[in-house]
Order: sequence, then structure tokens, then C-alpha cells
Amino acid sequence: MSWIDDPAFAADKPFGPQTLPYGVVETADGPAVAVRVGDHALPLRPIADEFSQELAELVSADSLDPLLAAGRPAWSALRARLHELVTATAAPDGAELLPLAETRTRLPFTVGDYVDFYSSRNHAENVGKMFRPDGDPILPNWSHLPVGYHGRSGTVVVTGTDVERPSGQRKGDDGPVFGPSVRLDIEAEIGFVCGGPVARRVSTSNAADHVFGVVTVNDWSARDIQAWEYVPLGPHLGKSFATSVGAWITPLEAFAAARVPVPDPGHPRLDYLVEDSSWGLDIDLEVRWNGTVVSRPPFAGMAFSFAQQLAHMTVNGATVRPGDLFASGTVSGPEKRQRGSFLELSWGGKEPLTLDDGSERTFLQDGDTVVITATAPGPDGSVIGLSEVAGTIVGA
Repeated sequence: MSWIDDPAFAADKPFGPQTLPYGVVETADGPAVAVRVGDHALPLRPIADEFSQELAELVSADSLDPLLAAGRPAWSALRARLHELVTATAAPDGAELLPLAETRTRLPFTVGDYVDFYSSRNHAENVGKMFRPDGDPILPNWSHLPVGYHGRSGTVVVTGTDVERPSGQRKGDDGPVFGPSVRLDIEAEIGFVCGGPVARRVSTSNAADHVFGVVTVNDWSARDIQAWEYVPLGPHLGKSFATSVGAWITPLEAFAAARVPVPDPGHPRLDYLVEDSSWGLDIDLEVRWNGTVVSRPPFAGMAFSFAQQLAHMTVNGATVRPGDLFASGTVSGPEKRQRGSFLELSWGGKEPLTLDDGSERTFLQDGDTVVITATAPGPDGSVIGLSEVAGTIVGA
């Protein structure tokens, strides 16, 4: 039996010893790298003597940046040692558990580049049907390459950060008008935090050496601003105002039992997108709008894996660096209650949703709170957790 007395620290719970995600918490001695154990944070600097010299330096930092740069061998060694420590019967000298409800978390790493993909066929088809009702919902190139856009890393924020309603141009009856967005939306996504050495042209077989871990992502979207500005180019002000990420990064190694094949696109992949062993992931998301569960999107149906996305992102010679972040794009399934955006759930605002309190919604109102969580199957029937990403809308 573990020395950690927390009912949430169990194999049948999302944050048991099979998960062990990393984050950064505020302590009396400043920000500290920590691992999540159930509903507690375990700061690692006070127990640094329990690790090798190399690992001790990494866990004594005030962010995850040094750990991200250290690479796969260090990640594996640290995870193995942490598992030994948290499952032991006696606590390490200096160990202190901080209740998450009383602990402030920080954005745990310095975000480098940020890329957002568009890899859900169901989402792409739904958007295509709404915006191109007389044309093909899926454009000819979509199934051949991971479509994406380069976002703004400076507005990636940690869960719990309020999101200010953005202002911008939108289409009016007599030309463009300026003002706060009236069609503010979410995108429920899964993100991948990069690490390891700087590299170019990363192959699908080497992609896992450049991905440290996995986070929940909400890529907030102003659909009216987006619709006016993104013809003919891609998203800009409609997306760049805020992207929220979870505070705890679940290591990629935790998802070994969650790997599934990527759906067959119906045609051969180009060579650089072929995987020797698929990195599709069986992750289930849940979206709560003011406490009401409105959607449960399945990630397993995504048309491209993170390995294929990273291979495509770097095939032109672009680099991947520690701290780079890329996200899957909106995760949507074939059923209505599996759609990962309110644009889809309300079908462009035509079909309001009724929340548990009786109120109706199409797009976000000031004061609304959205919480996205996710889980995946772990080894021996356990559950792997991805920490929540939450945000509340405040007025422009």
C-alpha cells in the first residue's frame, strides 16, 4: 500500500500511479515542478535527493523547460523512479502533499511555436455542410494532409484563466462592423507538448522522441470574426485571442495501452505520412457548459495521428523545439452529442441547447464557464487521466 493517503490515487481513478502527470505549482519557496497524485500535488524539489544528479537538477527547476529539453531517456528514467517513490510504503524525506483545491498552478512550460490542426473528419464535414451547403463538405486535399494553421503562442494560457470576449470586424448587413464577438465558441481538442533535441523533418517513426506529453486544449474561437477574415487566408484574430491548456501534462508513455489504428482514409498515404505502428489514441473527452455535460467527443476517430501531424509540420524543414505545442483540431464524433464545438452542437446557432438550469444557449454568453476533461484506457484495466481545462468568459 502506498504512503499516499488519497482515495483518488488508485489504478481505477484517472490520477493513480499509472498516470503521474507533471505540472508547476506555487509553494512558499516559489514555483516548483510537481507530479499529480490523485487530488494532490507532490512538489519534487524537496525530495530531489531521491533522484540521480541529472534528474535532481531537472526536478529542482521552477518550470518544466529543462525537463522538456532533456529528452526521452531522462523522461523514462524520471517516470520509473517516481513510480517507485509514490508506490512505496514510506514517504521520502521532505515529501509534502499539497491539496489541489488549495494550490495554485502555473502554465508549466514556456510555449514556443503553436500549431492547430483540423483532423476530425466529422468536424470538417459538419463545418463544410454549414458553410458550403451547395458544395462538397470535404475539400479534395483534406484526407491527404493534416490541414492546420500556425497560431499565437503568446496567448496560450493555463486552465482557470478568464477569457475576455474578443472584439474585431464581422460581416454586417451594409458592410463590415466592429465590436465584441457575438458568436464566441469553443473547440475541444487534445494537445501535444514537444521536447527533446531541436530537429527538422521528423519521421513518423521518430515522432514519439519529440513529444513529451499530452494535454487537454480549448481553442476558443470567435466564429463571426473568423468567418469574415479567413477568406481567402486562414484563421487570425478569430483564434489568436486565447487558447487554454490543462495545468498537468500526462506523459506520452502513459498512453501505451491506449494506442489504436488511425481510420483508413480510403487511399494510400504519401510515404512520409506512413506509420510503422499507428499512434492513434483512444481518448474520450467530456465537455461541460455551466456544469451541464453537452458533449462526449471520441478522439479515436481522428483522421491523423500526432506522429503524422508532426511529420507533416516539419517535412518542409521547419524545426520542432522543446516547448512547441500542437493541437489536434476540434474533436467531433458522428453523433450530435459527440460534437466538440458549439458551432456544431447548435448547428450554426439554429438549434439552441438547453442546459440543466433550463437556460438555452447557442454560443457563449458572458459569465459562462466551460470545462473539458479526458480519459484513456491504461494498463491492466486502469484509467489514464488528462487534467481539466477550464475557462470563464468575461465581457469585452
